[in-house]
Amino acid sequence: MVKSIDCFNKYGTPTAKNKFLKLLIVPKHLQIEHLPSKIFCNVDMHEPFQYALAHLISTGCANDIKTFDGCFNIRKMRNASAMSLHSWGIAIDLNAFENQMFTKGKFSKKFVECFKSAGFDWGGDWEKRTDPMHFQLKTI
Repeated sequence: MVKSIDCFNKYGTPTAKNKFLKLLIVPKHLQIEHLPSKIFCNVDMHEPFQYALAHLISTGCANDIKTFDGCFNIRKMRNASAMSLHSWGIAIDLNAFENQMFTKGKFSKKFVECFKSAGFDWGGDWEKRTDPMHFQLKTI
């Protein structure tokens, strides 16, 4: 699992001017209601995220997305001292209203698999700090 130290080592200090952060313009055929068509995120996330979107559409899970709750946001992890992976734009939060930290969340296994098969870890799998709204790149 990617940790903040891995991001520091690869991407440097979190900043909006980081050379690894670029605007992803989601192709029309991958646009999903409730998701922005432009997302400021890490270039390493562009391809896996588009792959996840294609899976969501092909499996009929795209309609399960109700809210987009963020990607790039320089901040510390909630209730922790380490920087959030959102600080480098390699994580995304979805449907936060029903997928609160420390719960099992409401995403179906099929939905989660769309992201996992695209190269993401899911916060709902974490043992001590479940965070089912959270999907982050598995490797960088």
